[in-house]
Amino acid sequence: MQSWINGQYVAAQDLRISPFDHGFLYGLGFFETFRTYNGHVFAWQVHMERLQQALTQYRIRMPYSEAVLLQVIERLNAGQDGYFRLNVSAGEHPIGLQPTEYREPNVIIFRKELHNPSRGTEKLAQWLETARNTPEKGIRVKSHHYGNNVLGRFEMPSLAQQEGFFLTEAGYVAEGITSNIFWVKDNVLYTSSIETGILPGIIRAWVIERASSFGIEVREGLYTKQDVEQSVECFITNSVQELVPIRQLASTQFLGNEGPIYARLHAAYIDEVERGIK
Repeated sequence: MQSWINGQYVAAQDLRISPFDHGFLYGLGFFETFRTYNGHVFAWQVHMERLQQALTQYRIRMPYSEAVLLQVIERLNAGQDGYFRLNVSAGEHPIGLQPTEYREPNVIIFRKELHNPSRGTEKLAQWLETARNTPEKGIRVKSHHYGNNVLGRFEMPSLAQQEGFFLTEAGYVAEGITSNIFWVKDNVLYTSSIETGILPGIIRAWVIERASSFGIEVREGLYTKQDVEQSVECFITNSVQELVPIRQLASTQFLGNEGPIYARLHAAYIDEVERGIK
């Protein structure tokens, strides 16, 4: 597998960074994951805005333009759509906290093959014992601070067929290990508020906007697991797996891919990405 680091194309097994990279020493690194459709990254600008907000907050200077990064993605794609991770870590510095800013980060673009199941394939879900931790500065970023997600993943036999749902310490529904959560009751679409410390997902935002444009009422708030278990539909979202229906959560059965609101939103999403809208 070919990858790209700091301007150079290298085989993935040959990638190297220093152990003095503050992304390793202090977890100071950020990333975006996405896939391409007919060679294009869906919602590229939104991904970059979210990444840049994190980099600005932690005073990391991105040395490459968006045009350069898109050229790299196009070359790595080589005519076959794939799964990408754009990773920016703070860069090499002595042990000890950098007092001002990081001007020479390590920028890596990874690509791997897409091995997603067929669209509309249902998953099972379970509530996690691990509570969702709280983010710095109130808004969660996609960072190297991933220990909470790893602890949640340890509770799962497989993420291929299942997803784990976090609750906050206060008992409110948060998000999945790798996803945002939606559910439907009385024809209203619900999702957790950003106040719960969840990642403001790119596809989450798309679902909220598109559902509203369809005249579907959307409510964001603080909800308990009983609110989800009393629903008729449930699905999860992320940029690689798209919209994934949940068939069962604990002892609760949902409509899965037969849910009418899920089906309408899923069809709209597929239509949009396949038409190459960025």
